[in-house]
Amino acid sequence: MGVSGRNKTNGDHNMKLFRLCPFWQTATNSSSSSSTQNLNHSHKGSSNSVRHVAVNSSGLKSTTVSSVARSLLPAPRRLRLDPANNLYFPYEPGKQVRSAIRLKNRSKSHVAFKFQTTAPKSCYMRPPGGILAPGESLIATVFKFVEQPENNAKQMDQKSNVKFKIVSLKVKGGIEYVPELFDEQKDQVTVERILRVVFLDAEHPCPAMEKLKLQLAEAEAALEARKKPPPDTGPRVVGEGLVIDEWVWMFSLI
Repeated sequence: MGVSGRNKTNGDHNMKLFRLCPFWQTATNSSSSSSTQNLNHSHKGSSNSVRHVAVNSSGLKSTTVSSVARSLLPAPRRLRLDPANNLYFPYEPGKQVRSAIRLKNRSKSHVAFKFQTTAPKSCYMRPPGGILAPGESLIATVFKFVEQPENNAKQMDQKSNVKFKIVSLKVKGGIEYVPELFDEQKDQVTVERILRVVFLDAEHPCPAMEKLKLQLAEAEAALEARKKPPPDTGPRVVGEGLVIDEWVWMFSLI
């Protein structure tokens, strides 16, 4: 028998076996299908797990980044200052001169403030500190002694190394201001601004000088108003001792 004959005989034999065992094909197909489904299910589960981990890691990363960013951002300022960056003084060597700055509480809570300076022996503030209610404002006056120029230097060449710092602290309403508030709550203190000294030519008017004069006049008027006694709002209240004496006298007549 030739090769082709033997191949045909083997093919017929295999066909007979296939017909006698039809379940083999079904079992093989279902096993293959089940394996494929299990593989797909496993792949989907793995993908979901990876995606879940990615989401969690992304959320954790964003939370960490946002917290770090918040820590790097400067604390929100509670006060609005005018002027915002400088303290303007008329340049008068050998004299004590004045500057002024308006402070306004821009927050929704009571705020304590305090002035600090690098030259406490030649500068002082009025008031040196206080508490402002929400929306309240005041004008503080700053006093400074101007040193004589060295080597006959001109006015515009004079530069002051003196700096002023204003710090603030959120407080409860109704408490009394004491400087120790800032020592007790150091971690809650905010540096509002560091102000540098700028001298103005007292003999030549300019917008900054005119504004300074208006603020100084307003500060003086507010100081005089605080010195006045409170107005009389009605008749004098009778003392408690007089009322008791009168009642005893009336009882003795009965």
